[in-house]
Amino acid sequence: SDDELRQTIEDVKKQNKMTQENFVTALRSQGLSLAQYQAQLKEQLERLKLMGQEVRSKIQVGEKEEREYYDANLKSFSTDTYFRARHIFFRLGKEPDPKEINKVMTNALMILQEARSGKDFAELAKKYSDDPQAAKDGGELGTFKKGDMLPEIEDNVINMKPDEISDLVITPAGFHIIKLEERTPGKIRSFEEAKGEIEETLYKKKSEERFNQWLADLRKAAAIEIKGR
Repeated sequence: SDDELRQTIEDVKKQNKMTQENFVTALRSQGLSLAQYQAQLKEQLERLKLMGQEVRSKIQVGEKEEREYYDANLKSFSTDTYFRARHIFFRLGKEPDPKEINKVMTNALMILQEARSGKDFAELAKKYSDDPQAAKDGGELGTFKKGDMLPEIEDNVINMKPDEISDLVITPAGFHIIKLEERTPGKIRSFEEAKGEIEETLYKKKSEERFNQWLADLRKAAAIEIKGR
Protein backbone atom coordinates (compact mmCIF):
# COMPACT_ATOMS: atom_id res chain seq x y z
CA SER A 1 0.00 0.00 0.00
CA ASP A 2 0.99 3.67 -0.27
CA ASP A 3 1.31 3.81 3.51
CA GLU A 4 3.73 0.85 3.58
CA LEU A 5 5.76 2.40 0.78
CA ARG A 6 5.93 5.76 2.55
CA GLN A 7 6.90 4.15 5.87
CA THR A 8 9.67 2.10 4.22
CA ILE A 9 11.16 5.24 2.66
CA GLU A 10 10.98 7.02 6.02
CA ASP A 11 12.86 4.09 7.59
CA VAL A 12 15.57 4.31 4.92
CA LYS A 13 15.96 8.05 5.53
CA LYS A 14 16.08 7.51 9.30
CA GLN A 15 18.72 4.75 9.09
CA ASN A 16 20.92 6.95 6.90
CA LYS A 17 20.16 10.15 8.87
CA MET A 18 18.87 11.94 5.77
CA THR A 19 16.46 14.79 5.25
CA GLN A 20 14.01 14.58 2.34
CA GLU A 21 16.25 16.94 0.38
CA ASN A 22 19.38 14.85 1.07
CA PHE A 23 17.49 11.72 0.09
CA VAL A 24 16.32 13.13 -3.25
CA THR A 25 19.84 14.42 -3.98
CA ALA A 26 21.32 10.97 -3.24
CA LEU A 27 18.82 9.38 -5.64
CA ARG A 28 19.72 11.87 -8.38
CA SER A 29 23.40 11.03 -7.98
CA GLN A 30 22.45 7.43 -8.85
CA GLY A 31 20.40 8.55 -11.84
CA LEU A 32 17.03 7.97 -10.16
CA SER A 33 14.06 10.24 -9.62
CA LEU A 34 11.93 9.83 -6.51
CA ALA A 35 9.13 8.36 -8.61
CA GLN A 36 11.47 5.79 -10.18
CA TYR A 37 12.82 4.82 -6.76
CA GLN A 38 9.28 4.43 -5.40
CA ALA A 39 8.36 2.20 -8.33
CA GLN A 40 11.43 0.00 -7.79
CA LEU A 41 10.84 -0.19 -4.06
CA LYS A 42 7.19 -1.08 -4.55
CA GLU A 43 8.20 -3.93 -6.86
CA GLN A 44 10.70 -5.22 -4.28
CA LEU A 45 8.15 -5.09 -1.47
CA GLU A 46 5.58 -6.88 -3.61
CA ARG A 47 8.16 -9.54 -4.43
CA LEU A 48 8.87 -10.08 -0.73
CA LYS A 49 5.19 -10.38 0.08
CA LEU A 50 4.55 -12.76 -2.79
CA MET A 51 7.51 -14.88 -1.75
CA GLY A 52 6.17 -15.03 1.79
CA GLN A 53 2.66 -15.95 0.69
CA GLU A 54 3.32 -18.24 -2.24
CA VAL A 55 6.74 -19.66 -1.55
CA ARG A 56 8.38 -19.40 1.85
CA SER A 57 5.38 -20.65 3.80
CA LYS A 58 5.58 -23.95 1.90
CA ILE A 59 9.29 -24.59 2.47
CA GLN A 60 10.60 -27.02 5.06
CA VAL A 61 14.20 -27.83 5.95
CA GLY A 62 14.74 -31.16 7.70
CA GLU A 63 17.57 -32.15 10.02
CA LYS A 64 18.60 -35.00 7.69
CA GLU A 65 19.39 -32.61 4.82
CA GLU A 66 21.04 -30.19 7.27
CA ARG A 67 23.41 -32.95 8.39
CA GLU A 68 24.09 -33.96 4.77
CA TYR A 69 24.98 -30.33 3.97
CA TYR A 70 27.21 -30.16 7.06
CA ASP A 71 29.10 -33.34 6.10
CA ALA A 72 29.52 -32.20 2.48
CA ASN A 73 30.81 -28.74 3.46
CA LEU A 74 32.89 -29.55 6.54
CA LYS A 75 35.75 -27.24 5.49
CA SER A 76 33.51 -24.19 5.55
CA PHE A 77 32.77 -24.82 9.24
CA SER A 78 36.43 -24.89 10.23
CA THR A 79 38.06 -21.97 11.99
CA ASP A 80 41.41 -20.65 10.76
CA THR A 81 44.78 -21.83 12.02
CA TYR A 82 46.70 -18.92 13.54
CA PHE A 83 50.46 -18.41 13.65
CA ARG A 84 52.68 -16.17 15.76
CA ALA A 85 56.21 -15.57 14.48
CA ARG A 86 59.30 -13.37 14.58
CA HIS A 87 61.73 -12.48 11.81
CA ILE A 88 65.17 -11.01 11.24
CA PHE A 89 65.15 -8.89 8.11
CA PHE A 90 68.09 -8.11 5.82
CA ARG A 91 67.24 -5.35 3.38
CA LEU A 92 68.30 -5.23 -0.27
CA GLY A 93 68.36 -2.07 -2.39
CA LYS A 94 65.77 -1.53 -5.11
CA GLU A 95 68.11 -2.72 -7.88
CA PRO A 96 70.87 -4.65 -6.07
CA ASP A 97 73.91 -5.80 -7.99
CA PRO A 98 75.38 -9.31 -7.48
CA LYS A 99 78.03 -7.95 -5.13
CA GLU A 100 75.43 -6.43 -2.79
CA ILE A 101 73.26 -9.55 -2.90
CA ASN A 102 76.24 -11.75 -2.03
CA LYS A 103 77.28 -9.48 0.85
CA VAL A 104 73.78 -9.33 2.39
CA MET A 105 73.23 -13.07 1.92
CA THR A 106 76.56 -13.95 3.52
CA ASN A 107 75.72 -11.82 6.55
CA ALA A 108 72.23 -13.34 6.77
CA LEU A 109 73.65 -16.90 6.66
CA MET A 110 76.03 -16.09 9.52
CA ILE A 111 73.12 -14.79 11.65
CA LEU A 112 71.09 -17.87 10.69
CA GLN A 113 73.84 -20.07 12.15
CA GLU A 114 73.76 -18.05 15.37
CA ALA A 115 69.98 -18.36 15.60
CA ARG A 116 70.12 -22.12 15.09
CA SER A 117 72.89 -22.48 17.66
CA GLY A 118 70.41 -21.55 20.35
CA LYS A 119 70.99 -17.82 20.77
CA ASP A 120 68.02 -15.68 21.77
CA PHE A 121 66.16 -14.98 18.52
CA ALA A 122 64.54 -11.76 19.74
CA GLU A 123 67.90 -10.38 20.81
CA LEU A 124 69.43 -11.26 17.45
CA ALA A 125 66.56 -9.46 15.73
CA LYS A 126 67.10 -6.37 17.89
CA LYS A 127 70.80 -6.37 17.04
CA TYR A 128 70.87 -7.30 13.35
CA SER A 129 67.44 -6.77 11.75
CA ASP A 130 66.98 -3.95 9.23
CA ASP A 131 63.36 -3.65 10.31
CA PRO A 132 63.34 -0.44 12.42
CA GLN A 133 60.63 -1.81 14.70
CA ALA A 134 62.75 -4.85 15.58
CA ALA A 135 64.87 -2.80 17.99
CA LYS A 136 61.75 -2.50 20.16
CA ASP A 137 59.82 -5.72 19.58
CA GLY A 138 62.54 -8.22 18.65
CA GLY A 139 61.22 -8.85 15.15
CA GLU A 140 57.66 -9.65 16.26
CA LEU A 141 55.38 -10.34 13.28
CA GLY A 142 52.32 -10.72 15.46
CA THR A 143 49.51 -13.24 15.11
CA PHE A 144 48.16 -13.94 11.64
CA LYS A 145 46.29 -16.50 9.58
CA LYS A 146 46.76 -17.80 6.06
CA GLY A 147 46.35 -15.00 3.54
CA ASP A 148 47.53 -12.23 5.87
CA MET A 149 51.26 -12.36 5.11
CA LEU A 150 53.52 -12.17 2.06
CA PRO A 151 53.20 -15.47 0.11
CA GLU A 152 56.96 -16.15 0.40
CA ILE A 153 56.79 -15.91 4.20
CA GLU A 154 53.46 -17.68 4.50
CA ASP A 155 54.56 -20.68 2.40
CA ASN A 156 57.34 -21.31 4.91
CA VAL A 157 55.43 -20.60 8.11
CA ILE A 158 52.48 -22.90 7.41
CA ASN A 159 54.87 -25.88 7.16
CA MET A 160 56.89 -25.06 10.30
CA LYS A 161 56.62 -26.35 13.84
CA PRO A 162 56.74 -24.12 16.95
CA ASP A 163 60.33 -23.01 17.78
CA GLU A 164 61.52 -24.03 14.31
CA ILE A 165 63.75 -21.58 12.42
CA SER A 166 63.43 -21.28 8.65
CA ASP A 167 66.11 -21.26 5.96
CA LEU A 168 66.66 -17.86 4.33
CA VAL A 169 63.40 -16.63 2.86
CA ILE A 170 63.71 -14.34 -0.15
CA THR A 171 61.14 -11.59 -0.77
CA PRO A 172 61.28 -8.58 -3.12
CA ALA A 173 62.53 -6.47 -0.18
CA GLY A 174 65.37 -8.74 0.94
CA PHE A 175 66.11 -11.82 3.06
CA HIS A 176 64.27 -13.02 6.16
CA ILE A 177 64.99 -15.54 8.89
CA ILE A 178 61.72 -16.62 10.49
CA LYS A 179 61.06 -18.31 13.80
CA LEU A 180 57.62 -19.76 14.45
CA GLU A 181 56.75 -18.96 18.05
CA GLU A 182 53.29 -20.47 18.26
CA ARG A 183 50.78 -22.35 16.11
CA THR A 184 47.10 -22.45 17.11
CA PRO A 185 45.26 -25.11 15.06
CA GLY A 186 41.81 -24.31 13.72
CA LYS A 187 38.80 -26.15 15.08
CA ILE A 188 35.77 -27.60 13.33
CA ARG A 189 32.47 -26.21 14.59
CA SER A 190 30.05 -28.90 15.69
CA PHE A 191 26.81 -29.55 13.82
CA GLU A 192 24.88 -28.03 16.73
CA GLU A 193 26.97 -24.83 16.53
CA ALA A 194 26.49 -24.55 12.76
CA LYS A 195 22.86 -25.71 12.61
CA GLY A 196 21.28 -22.24 12.56
CA GLU A 197 23.56 -21.05 9.77
CA ILE A 198 22.93 -24.23 7.72
CA GLU A 199 19.17 -23.93 8.12
CA GLU A 200 19.25 -20.32 6.94
CA THR A 201 21.43 -21.22 3.93
CA LEU A 202 19.21 -24.11 2.84
CA TYR A 203 16.06 -22.08 3.48
CA LYS A 204 17.34 -19.24 1.30
CA LYS A 205 18.41 -21.65 -1.47
CA LYS A 206 15.03 -23.37 -1.49
CA SER A 207 13.24 -20.02 -1.39
CA GLU A 208 15.06 -18.77 -4.48
CA GLU A 209 14.51 -22.03 -6.35
CA ARG A 210 10.82 -22.15 -5.47
CA PHE A 211 10.34 -18.48 -6.26
CA ASN A 212 11.94 -18.86 -9.69
CA GLN A 213 9.78 -21.90 -10.40
CA TRP A 214 6.66 -20.05 -9.19
CA LEU A 215 7.55 -17.08 -11.40
CA ALA A 216 8.09 -19.36 -14.41
CA ASP A 217 4.72 -21.05 -13.80
CA LEU A 218 3.07 -17.64 -13.46
CA ARG A 219 4.52 -16.46 -16.78
CA LYS A 220 3.54 -19.72 -18.45
CA ALA A 221 -0.03 -19.34 -17.19
CA ALA A 222 -0.14 -15.75 -18.42
CA ALA A 223 1.15 -16.77 -21.84
CA ILE A 224 -1.51 -19.49 -22.13
CA GLU A 225 -4.20 -17.03 -21.14
CA ILE A 226 -3.10 -14.52 -23.80
CA LYS A 227 -2.85 -17.25 -26.44
CA GLY A 228 -6.32 -18.45 -25.54
CA ARG A 229 -7.75 -15.05 -26.35
